[in-house]
Amino acid sequence: MGMMKVAEDARATWTEPEWRSRMERHTGRLSPILSAHLDRASRQEPHPVIDFLFKYYSFSPAHLLRWSPGVGVVLAGEIPDSLQAIREGSVTPAGWWMDPGHFPEARRDPLTWVVSLLRAVAERPPRFGCFGLHEWAMVYRSDSVRHPQLPLRYTVEETAHIVDALPIACSHYDAFRFFTPAARPRNRLQPDLASRIDLEQCGCLHVNMDLYKWSSMFYPWISSDLIADCFLLALRIREVDMRASPYDLTGLGLDPIPIETEEGRCQYVEWQKTFSAEAAPLRQRLIEALAELIRLTGRA
Repeated sequence: MGMMKVAEDARATWTEPEWRSRMERHTGRLSPILSAHLDRASRQEPHPVIDFLFKYYSFSPAHLLRWSPGVGVVLAGEIPDSLQAIREGSVTPAGWWMDPGHFPEARRDPLTWVVSLLRAVAERPPRFGCFGLHEWAMVYRSDSVRHPQLPLRYTVEETAHIVDALPIACSHYDAFRFFTPAARPRNRLQPDLASRIDLEQCGCLHVNMDLYKWSSMFYPWISSDLIADCFLLALRIREVDMRASPYDLTGLGLDPIPIETEEGRCQYVEWQKTFSAEAAPLRQRLIEALAELIRLTGRA
């Protein structure tokens, strides 16, 4: 690709000190978290908070740690092996960049769908008051649990009594699909893939965690700086998600958010509001980054 085309499509050219500083910051932010995770994994020691982010979202620690500037940026100077190994990149006389010509055509429809979902969520007012009952609904009237290494705070019957006393209003398809058969008809909504764009809303903890899912889905085209921001928010959200669950995490140093009490439900709503506010600018950055990817890869 010629220099004129690269200059036309690039938002900026970063000098080597600029992009190396970003790369080092990325490593510094994530390495302690990922090293601890991999150390636990080497000992086959599960952790219900961070393990979820790699099992459910299917983006490996190695990919998360490997920095990419994202599309539309040219890197000047000497390019390290870690970047040259990204096959979607190209070295041109102007510098190294993520080449829009390498974007796979098969990913265009998923890209367009994700942007539509993100925009719909951004435009929809948040709803608070589900109280995190999705985790309770996943063990409702069942002897099977998703985290067998953790004790439950209540017996099966006590858990069922708590769920029966509260309305279930989960709007997130990927949470709803793990409800027990007995819990599914109790949900006020019946979300499925077809209704996902119509139902998801930014008061939902899982919708805000999903910013990590949608950003990492388009790595290395999306900036690793943005992906890391989404990951770190998702990690904090997942901790609250599990603290509000029926599981006892005190052995991990995490106190419960007792949504079975009025005080606990108020705490949960406050966390929903906090995360909804923090997720909003990340969602907008992701919409803009994906829209730019659509623009660049749609050009002849």
